[in-house]
Amino acid sequence: MDRMKNKRALITGGTTGIGLETARLFLKEGARVAITGNNPQTLAAAARELGDVLTIAADAGDVAAQKKVAAAVRDKFGGLDAAFLNAGVGDFRPLEQWDEAGFDRSVAINLKGPFFLLQALLPILANPASIVLNASINAHIGMPASSVYALTKAAMRSLARTLSGELVGRGVRVNAVSPGPIATPFHDKLGMGEKEVAELVKQIPAGRRGRSSEVAAAVLYLASDESAFTVGSELIIDGGMSTL
Repeated sequence: MDRMKNKRALITGGTTGIGLETARLFLKEGARVAITGNNPQTLAAAARELGDVLTIAADAGDVAAQKKVAAAVRDKFGGLDAAFLNAGVGDFRPLEQWDEAGFDRSVAINLKGPFFLLQALLPILANPASIVLNASINAHIGMPASSVYALTKAAMRSLARTLSGELVGRGVRVNAVSPGPIATPFHDKLGMGEKEVAELVKQIPAGRRGRSSEVAAAVLYLASDESAFTVGSELIIDGGMSTL
């Protein structure tokens, strides 16, 4: 119950799904938690549910907003011991349907914003500190219509390695989680109904979608001192989907 005792943690996209579940778990394990969100309604709802958390309204794809997130965390906590960069968007289209605006939006939210948030957080990161990036098994498999989403998540996997090499001397570990299909509002936002979900589940050897709590447990491990010797790694949580 005390794996995050006295640790100060930031979770982006912490208002629903995996982010919200991770915030619940971090609080249970003794952390002080800050969450970000871009929807005022879900941000307020998360604040009511979680209780004593710092809520920060921020667009994950806005570079200038990342400095404001870092400043809010610094002003409230003084520093940061762990961060889960979870905020993201899933836009799935066949190649011929992509336009520049959609491409730029996905890259901004899934990659550019998180990259510059890491830069903004550097001055307040403790030694030691842990960064966990949310990637995806889409970076491993050739799923149709996932080209742009997959390339942004492949970039996050790459950052876990390269930034580990760059930051480990400062006591900062960077790792990634790569979830497969998880039962969250994500699939609803994609317009998937029961039939589409059932077809997706057929591709998962475990025979079901994952639970947010299963991903949150992996994030907790990487954020806590239990993984002090885990650097630049990726935990795949996909029910075996990427092994097919």
